[in-house]
Amino acid sequence: MKTILVTGGTGYIGSHTVVELQTSGYDVIIADNLSNSSADVIDKIEQITGKRPIFIKVDLSDSEQAASIFDKYSIDGIINFAAFKAVGESCQKPIEYYRNNLQIALNMLENMKRKGIKYFVQSSSCTVYGEPDSNPINEQCPTKFAVSPYGNTKQMVEDMLHFITQSGEIKAIALRYFNPIGAHSTALIGELPNGVPNNLMPYITQTAAGIRKQLTVFGNDYPTPDGTCIRDYIHVVDLAKAHVVAMDRLFEGRNKKNFEYFNIGTGVGFSVLDIIKSFEKTTGVKLNYVFGQRREGDVVQIWADTSLAENELGWKANMSLDQMTLSAWRWQQQMQKS
Repeated sequence: MKTILVTGGTGYIGSHTVVELQTSGYDVIIADNLSNSSADVIDKIEQITGKRPIFIKVDLSDSEQAASIFDKYSIDGIINFAAFKAVGESCQKPIEYYRNNLQIALNMLENMKRKGIKYFVQSSSCTVYGEPDSNPINEQCPTKFAVSPYGNTKQMVEDMLHFITQSGEIKAIALRYFNPIGAHSTALIGELPNGVPNNLMPYITQTAAGIRKQLTVFGNDYPTPDGTCIRDYIHVVDLAKAHVVAMDRLFEGRNKKNFEYFNIGTGVGFSVLDIIKSFEKTTGVKLNYVFGQRREGDVVQIWADTSLAENELGWKANMSLDQMTLSAWRWQQQMQKS
């Protein structure tokens, strides 16, 4: 039994990944400060898997608190989700984003070296590509200067991994994911940010549920077919499974380099209006939405070339856009019942 430390494991992507790890036979320790999640997620993970992960409430940006986990537990690998993650907010609070996101990664890597832990999977992002010259974008495309401090922190952690892994003491995979949406098929876990959502899907579901008066679509004058931004949306369960595949690859020694990175998406671009139309079709709920000003830091359009992940990593997304939007709505409905 290998034990994986999942930082930010009560969060949206983290919690779904914990489910997939435990289902695949890994033991899991979750470390999270609950700044954008809730501790009752642990109960839901146990309901789904029949197994309760160890949970530690901790500020991983604090060096002493982070070190205490490594001194108390035997850890075989780390999946690092812990980070501030809102593009728009990062433009307003850049110092906080740099301090938090970089310090957490450094604390993890420093303790890995101290304890001889070899394997690290980093939650990265397509934001490392900036505004692409063409789509779909593959891993050979150069990263550009980031359009937000959030994206820049993802680039900087990847840069750190490039150099830190050169000695071979640590081997790492960065998963550059596109836009995760949807929820677990049980509707027990899903995307529930604290406060007003920064991401599109929870804002859609909360508007449909009457929690929000209306949905604002940021910009309808972009150079895209319908004027709204285009993204590669991926079901969060498909994304979670990619982390298990990446960790398996490291433990089994199938990695070709000490540091690898893969695009994790569907390979299809959908606009904001495509998401709204899919949601209305699958749920039968009409959305109250208006068009607003463009939002600072938003890329116009980006979607993935996923051939490297499919051919080399052995992973492929399976779920459709309609499955994504419907599962998100079922999660929202389940929350309102509880």
